[in-house]
Amino acid sequence: MSRIGKLPIPVPAGVTVNIGDDNTVTVKGPKGELAQKVNTQIGVKLENGEVVVTRPADSKEFRSLHGLYRALINNMVTGVTKGFEKVLVMEGVGYRAAAEGKKLTLNVGYSHPVVFEAKDGISFETPAPTRIIVKGIDKQAVGAIAADIREVRKPEPYLGKGIRYENEHIRRKEGKAGKK
Repeated sequence: MSRIGKLPIPVPAGVTVNIGDDNTVTVKGPKGELAQKVNTQIGVKLENGEVVVTRPADSKEFRSLHGLYRALINNMVTGVTKGFEKVLVMEGVGYRAAAEGKKLTLNVGYSHPVVFEAKDGISFETPAPTRIIVKGIDKQAVGAIAADIREVRKPEPYLGKGIRYENEHIRRKEGKAGKK
């Protein structure tokens, strides 16, 4: 049996989980509401304050779906209680970011500033001009926006300039060898 799929998901106080007739799981909490459509053959039940995900058979397809939907529902519960965040760091001369309401403006060496609009449930913070924090309740959306921001100026291996995740290590390469 799937090691991830068989674990029950504890539902903390203040969070409500509703399972619809069409196998749509809706999670409401203090930070918001998320919904996920689950394959109709995967069973989702609410028992004793825990969400339990089951599969009908032991085929490869059902084993993979079992762990997937359990992880997605767990991320929904975590999102509506604690939320998710990704921290990006900018390195380079003159590189800076500014968050103004729902917009994030990046100056990363192009002839124009790059502007990002925050989608619903996503917010930007810039505690320092070279740090960007992307926050939200949907883990997938937070990761996608952070990846889009990183894609504007990927870190390069020679000088290390660019936008990288906070805990990301960039392997540095040696430059050209000089003449002797």
